[in-house]
Amino acid sequence: MIEPRASEGIAVVTGASSGIGEAAALQLSAAGFHLVLIARRRDRLEKLQSKLRKSGGPADIICSDLSQEESFSAIADKVKNIGSPIEVLLNNAGFGWYGFGDEMPWSVAKDMLAVNVQAVTSLTLQFLPEMKRNNRGHIINVGSIVASIPSQGVALYGATKAFLDGFTTSLYRELVSTGVNVSVVRTGAVRTLFFNKVALQPESGVIPLQGLAVRPETVARRILELLKKPRRAIYVPRLLWVVPWIEMYFGWLIDRLGPRMLRSSRF
Repeated sequence: MIEPRASEGIAVVTGASSGIGEAAALQLSAAGFHLVLIARRRDRLEKLQSKLRKSGGPADIICSDLSQEESFSAIADKVKNIGSPIEVLLNNAGFGWYGFGDEMPWSVAKDMLAVNVQAVTSLTLQFLPEMKRNNRGHIINVGSIVASIPSQGVALYGATKAFLDGFTTSLYRELVSTGVNVSVVRTGAVRTLFFNKVALQPESGVIPLQGLAVRPETVARRILELLKKPRRAIYVPRLLWVVPWIEMYFGWLIDRLGPRMLRSSRF
């Protein structure tokens, strides 16, 4: 379990320029961590960095595109050169696409695999050895409830989040006798720019049920709770723990209704 120590440990946050990443960065900084903020939009990163520093929290920014494989090792090198121990890695960056799988442009699919899977894997495997040497640290992967209930319209996105579930669970079990924790946050819809980004992707539709979204600050609070009381997985909101059971017992119904729902939302 990590007890925050002011200005000593580094918390790395990907996708930090908005939404869950920004909200989590603010709370991690308030808890005493040295923030390393990673995203593509320099202007938003600098704005958040300034806000954190005015509140007395150290913060560095790395402007990087996680769809580019060469960025992974460059990020790890820059973080390690700061010189403080890496205590938290929040793999939050990710994006989605909505529509029939065969209509998804390969350029979008390739970038999604890079951001949602490759970046998470690479950063985790690069930071994990240091955490194990220090016998201290927590890796938190922001997943999705669609990993537990494969859904029409988000075939590849759901598969990337299912990967996060399996990757997290395996590492959690490997590290059970160490001081390092690995967790996945299985979120439902979150009120962020995620939906806007989905709609702007080539050939993508609009994801339904946005009205049920929770605030990113809610997810950020649960992330801080994880640092105090580590667990392999949590659901946000909590009631989503029933979803895997819905898939188990009513998957046959989703098989029949799902295609109709997708067609009606696309046309």
